[in-house]
Amino acid sequence: MQLAFTAEQEAFRAEVRAWVAQNLPQDISDKVHRAQRLHKDDLQRWARILGRKGWHGWAWPRRFGGPGWNAIQRHLFEEECALAGAPRVVPFGPVMVAPVIMAFGSPEQQQRFLPGIMSGDVWWSQGYSEPGSGSDLASVKTRAERQGDHYLVNGQKTWTTLGQYGDWIFCLVRTDTQVKPQAGISFLLIDMKSPGVTVRPILMLDGEHEVNEVFFDNVRVPVENLIGEENKGWTYAKYLLAHERTNIADVNRAKRELERLKRIARQEGVYEDSRFRDQIALLEVDIVALEMMVLRVLSAESSGKQSLDVAGLLKIRGSEIQQRYTELMMLAGGPFSTPYIHEAMEAGWQGDQTLGGLWPGGAAHCASLSSHYLNHRKTTIYGGSNEVQRNIVAQTLLG
Repeated sequence: MQLAFTAEQEAFRAEVRAWVAQNLPQDISDKVHRAQRLHKDDLQRWARILGRKGWHGWAWPRRFGGPGWNAIQRHLFEEECALAGAPRVVPFGPVMVAPVIMAFGSPEQQQRFLPGIMSGDVWWSQGYSEPGSGSDLASVKTRAERQGDHYLVNGQKTWTTLGQYGDWIFCLVRTDTQVKPQAGISFLLIDMKSPGVTVRPILMLDGEHEVNEVFFDNVRVPVENLIGEENKGWTYAKYLLAHERTNIADVNRAKRELERLKRIARQEGVYEDSRFRDQIALLEVDIVALEMMVLRVLSAESSGKQSLDVAGLLKIRGSEIQQRYTELMMLAGGPFSTPYIHEAMEAGWQGDQTLGGLWPGGAAHCASLSSHYLNHRKTTIYGGSNEVQRNIVAQTLLG
């Protein structure tokens, strides 16, 4: 296993760094570094910039319009984007459904859907979880009944991230109730502008409208929107989940947020506290260990060796690290980690200037900390709860 980057790989990194520095809008980068709210326009503006370069599908092979990068190049691209303050690319289109369409979709479906994903013009949502069907995904109940040249879809999805912006949604639907649960599921692409689709917001603990309920009431979906074979959707779902769980690890964002944690600790005067600094050091060790795990996977992939399927393990460690750095940031701010007043911050108010630019009771950089802490409580649940992932890892290792 080779963990040192070659001169050629470092030259590639420098090329990516220079391009990102020249093309990443400064206002978006500032928002990311300050942990301010990103709007749809911010996310899609960056996606379209990447799309014009052919990098919105940075993991895609050349034959589908991607750059054809190897695993190491993809990692370096993601790292440079994260460190520069680029928004995390919304994964549902380029990272999740696109690989499924490439692997199992028809040539016509590939020609129809992939260009809009690469360009960043079409926003995709994920329709997996339902009330009562989260980690036990095989129990989904949303029905799709074949009626001639279309399916009639009825049911409900929940926790649909950013579904309020969605143009299309990929869904697991039940097409056969007479077989075992995994054998009766199909993978369907649904236009969210179709009559009968209703999106209802779910407000989270931090006050954000990040997730939604999506209802389907006699929604007509053309049969041509079925991916692969009917009742084989469970196979496609597992293929997609491997991409999602690896993506959740997000070691590059963890490295950026570690530096932010150190800045906050210094600004709040707790960095000199040896016990608090010990906690930062422990977190940094775990981030380095996670990065080594990612690099091992990349090294095995580059050499053509089959490595252990570690998607679940990456998801466990990555999500727990995200929770720890948000918790340590909030602890650094202490009682000054007040709820984020988005409207005030977006109007340009950076704190009470009579107090030297301080937020009421604390500095402006503390304003978002409790909100981020609350938001990241979900990371160990979505994408398959960590408890379930530990069972999967144990079964893989122990049989």
